[in-house]
Amino acid sequence: MIFGAIPTAEAVGAILAHGLIVGKERFRKGRVLSADDIDRLAAEGIGTVIAARLDPGTDVGEDMAAARVAALLPDGTAELSVTAPFTGRVNLHAERAGILRVDAAAVAALNGVDEAITLATLPDHARVAARTMVATVKIIPYGVPTAALEAAEGVLNGPVLHLHPFTARPAALILTEGAGMKPSLLKKGEEVVRARLDALQMPLLSTEVVAHRTGDVAEAIARAEGEVVLILTASATSDRADVGPAGLEAAGGQLLRFGMPVDPGNLLFLGTRGAQTVIGLPGCARSPALNGADWVLERVAAGLDVTGPEIAAMGVGGLLKEIPTRPQPRGRPQPAQPARPRVEAVVLAAGASRRMGGRDKLLEQVGGQPILRQVAETARASRADAVHVVLPPEAAARREALTGLDLAIVEAPGWAEGMAASLRAGIAALPAKADAAVILLADMPEVTAAHIDRLIAAFSPEDGREICRAATADGRVGHPVLFGRRFFETLSQLSGDIGARPVVAEGADYLVDVATEGQGAVIDLDTPEAWADWRAARGHG
Repeated sequence: MIFGAIPTAEAVGAILAHGLIVGKERFRKGRVLSADDIDRLAAEGIGTVIAARLDPGTDVGEDMAAARVAALLPDGTAELSVTAPFTGRVNLHAERAGILRVDAAAVAALNGVDEAITLATLPDHARVAARTMVATVKIIPYGVPTAALEAAEGVLNGPVLHLHPFTARPAALILTEGAGMKPSLLKKGEEVVRARLDALQMPLLSTEVVAHRTGDVAEAIARAEGEVVLILTASATSDRADVGPAGLEAAGGQLLRFGMPVDPGNLLFLGTRGAQTVIGLPGCARSPALNGADWVLERVAAGLDVTGPEIAAMGVGGLLKEIPTRPQPRGRPQPAQPARPRVEAVVLAAGASRRMGGRDKLLEQVGGQPILRQVAETARASRADAVHVVLPPEAAARREALTGLDLAIVEAPGWAEGMAASLRAGIAALPAKADAAVILLADMPEVTAAHIDRLIAAFSPEDGREICRAATADGRVGHPVLFGRRFFETLSQLSGDIGARPVVAEGADYLVDVATEGQGAVIDLDTPEAWADWRAARGHG
């Protein structure tokens, strides 16, 4: 890769390294400069640009390199998803709540291959919610040598990331009652433990209160049903021979570990009875604050075996108490982990087909089915979380074309007004949890799921990318267009038949044009002639 100052006249195809204001438009970092861009730069008197130029024979572009590395990281299950690449970055997300396992040695080996190729992950055994970002691959420059990429792929000789989802393991809770113990303490203990289990998707089958005596505990363990038995004693367990551990052994169970190097949580014990896992909870489990028992419960809920050596290894990072140099009041919510934004698709299909000479363009056949169905299926196949199709109130044939698809049909009562009415209806149908919407036109046969996924990957409010517009491979802009929630209110106030162009123009500071494969971003078919030409060009007759 060549990087540095390049004469503007020689910069066609180069990758812009620093953003520029050209006239009234912002050229973002990473833009591949076209011949038209060069003319505009020259007209502004910009004689040189700082840019990168890849050698197609020896370099791999940042997006392709990131995608190749990311594809080797997950374990092949559906529990982890991989985004489309954008600006040399690919993110991986958890599809379900669970525990993330990370091969730390493989991560270190990958990051040691070449400084241009980087992988960052959450810690091993991190507890994650659905949609949490668990890892990100970033190619730092605009491309990497093929040899470096192949070397990086070579060190990844097996999956690096495994997500173990919570598996709804049913549990029983045994509480012991000491002399003079307040009933409110028992109630609080049950409530806090139940909340912990609910968060781990573990149903609590039963709660039993018994006297704080070894025999009573043993009998309760013998009666307990479920895969996991939890014991919260009235008095803290002080020895392997204390009431809780002794009760486990008296019930025919085996004590595997007493105590753990995690504070709070030192006085936990762990054992088995047949196929059941038995966990003696420390007294601090009556508080909702994080303690060592949470680490054990999380792993058990995810179906992971917890052994004595694993508990011993929890000492690094196991100091959970507040200390003067790191005030961390118990109960304070932990910082939220980055999550995949929720992006929904809105297919605008309420137009009147006025230029089709009496035919309905959205029922024209593409690949043996109406184009409307094809576009809706394309949206469903993308990483959009949900699909909404906007139709006129009276559109029986269009509704029929969508039969059987998992999507929501939205009516646009004012459809005759033009595209703005469809946009208003589509935006109004989005749930409050939607972070962004991809707006698709229903007459664009060459838009693919990959086009949509590229827009979703480009969306980043933190980086100022909140309008993501599809462009062709040679830089012509078109559709679809993704709008972040920031613009929903403005979109909902549009009128007339000009679509969202004013919103794009006013939001230029948040706009990024996203290169997509082929010419699909600009091919829409509004007339019989356009349909005939398109079919002829593709050999469809």
